[in-house]
Amino acid sequence: MSFPKWSRIYYNKMVESIAFYPALIAVGFLFLSWVMLVLDFSPFGKELKSNLSWLSLKDAGTARTIISTVAGAIISLTVFSFSMVMIVLNQAASQMSNRVLNSMIENRFQQVILGIYIGTIVYALFLLSTIRDISSGIYVPALSIYLLILLTVIDIFLFIYFLDYVTQTVKYETVIDRVRKQTFLTMKKDFEPIKKEIKTWENLPFVEIKADRSGYFQGFNEKRILHYCDKNDLYVSFYFQQGTFILENSPCMRVYGKGEISEDQVKNISECADFFSGQPIDRSADYGFNQLAEIALKGLSPGINDPATAVLSLHALFSLLQYKMTHELPELLFDDQKTARIYRPSSTFLQSFEKCIIPIWNYGKEDQYIQNELLGMIKQLKQLDAEQKFEKLFEEWIEKIQLEKAKMLNS
Repeated sequence: MSFPKWSRIYYNKMVESIAFYPALIAVGFLFLSWVMLVLDFSPFGKELKSNLSWLSLKDAGTARTIISTVAGAIISLTVFSFSMVMIVLNQAASQMSNRVLNSMIENRFQQVILGIYIGTIVYALFLLSTIRDISSGIYVPALSIYLLILLTVIDIFLFIYFLDYVTQTVKYETVIDRVRKQTFLTMKKDFEPIKKEIKTWENLPFVEIKADRSGYFQGFNEKRILHYCDKNDLYVSFYFQQGTFILENSPCMRVYGKGEISEDQVKNISECADFFSGQPIDRSADYGFNQLAEIALKGLSPGINDPATAVLSLHALFSLLQYKMTHELPELLFDDQKTARIYRPSSTFLQSFEKCIIPIWNYGKEDQYIQNELLGMIKQLKQLDAEQKFEKLFEEWIEKIQLEKAKMLNS
C-alpha cells in the first residue's frame, strides 16, 4: 500500500474517531495556558494584579491546592461522562444495531464537551508545573488560576446539560432521525436528478484490475483519479457499488485506453481505490438505508418485539426513498473538460426499495401496525410519483398488503 493511500485511509479513521476533537481542543487549551502565563508574568499582568488586590494570590501553597482540587474534580467528571457515553453506545448497539454506533461516536457536540473537560485538565496540570515558592506572590499566576476557576464553573454547567443530552441521544426516535438526516445530507451533496448517460469507451482495449486484498470497497479518490485519467487519456469502469465486500484477487475494475496501458498507470489507478471496514454514511447514502432497515428488523425481532421502532424506521426510509425516486448518485464522472472518464455503479430506487422494504415486510407482515403504516407510506409514494415510473411496483405492493390483511381477518 502506497503512503498516499495509507494516509488517506487512516486520516478518515482518525477524523471519525471519538478522540479526534477532544485531542484538538486539548491542544488549544495547552496553547491558552501558555498565553495566560505570558500575560500573568508580563508588565501589564503584574501591574493589573498590583492595582487589583483581589486578583493577587501570594501563597503558592494555596494556588497549588486550588489547581490540584480542580484537576481532580474535572478528572472525576470526565471519567463519569465517558462512562455514560459507553453505556449509551452499548445500549444502542444491543437494542438497535451496532452499525449506528458510528453516527453516535461522530456526534460533534459530545466530543466537544469531552474535549473541554480534557482541555481543562491539561490547562490545570500545565499551570501547576509553573508555580514557584518565592518571596513575592506577584509571580504566582493568579490571572491564570482565576480563569481556571471560571472554566471549572463552566464545566459543571456543561456537565448538567451533558446529562440531559446523553439521555436524549439513546432514544430510538433521536437515533433514527440522526441517521435519516445524515443520509439525506449525503444524498443532497452527491445526488443529481436522474438522467441516462452512456459509456463511450467500452470498445477500447482494457486492462482488468483485481483487488489486492479482501475488504469493503469504500469508493475512491475522485479528484486524483479524474486528474490522472485526464492527463493520461484513460477511462475507468468499476464493477461494484460502494459498500460491497470484495474478495482478494476478484476483478474489481477495468482501465481503458486508446493505446497501451502501462503497469505504472494501472498501479496509480488501483491506488486510488479505498478498502477498509465501517459504514460511514458521509461516504455512501446506502449505508444510511441499511442502518435504518437494520433498526426496523431489530425492533421486529422476537427478543425486542417493538413494532413502534420499526414504524419510525419505516417513516425515515420512505422520506429518503421519496428523494431517491427522482435523484441518484451519478454513474459517470467527468473531468474538467466535461469528458466522461469514470463509471461507477450506483443503487437505484428499485434496488433500495427491495433491499430495505422486503426484509421488513417478511418480518412484520403479520403485524397490523406494520401493515397499516406500510400501506399508507406506499400509497403516499404512489401519489408523489408524478411520472408514474414505479406505478406497477406500488400497485403490486398495495395488493400484496391488502391480501395479507384480508387473510388475517378471515383466519
